[in-house]
Amino acid sequence: MLYTISRSPYAFDLLAFLRIVQPSDELLLLSDGVIAGLNGSLFENMLSASSLVLYALENDIIARGLFDYFSNNIAIISYNDFIRLTEKHIQHMAW
Repeated sequence: MLYTISRSPYAFDLLAFLRIVQPSDELLLLSDGVIAGLNGSLFENMLSASSLVLYALENDIIARGLFDYFSNNIAIISYNDFIRLTEKHIQHMAW
């Protein structure tokens, strides 16, 4: 399953989210969700310790001025890559 998080990690329960994910799931951070990918943050540490394959939308990282502070553990992708992810996963859940 593909999950997307578009809200700031301060606005949702990341622990509750991590309890439902499965080893084959993937996560895309977009909009304010990219804040969860800041290098060394509690949120980034929690996501990196999970079984999720992690992605973040490049345009949203750049728009928030976070590119230099973003984790190397999260793949930065384009809109075209986002479309490929949605084609790969039949199910999608937005958080």
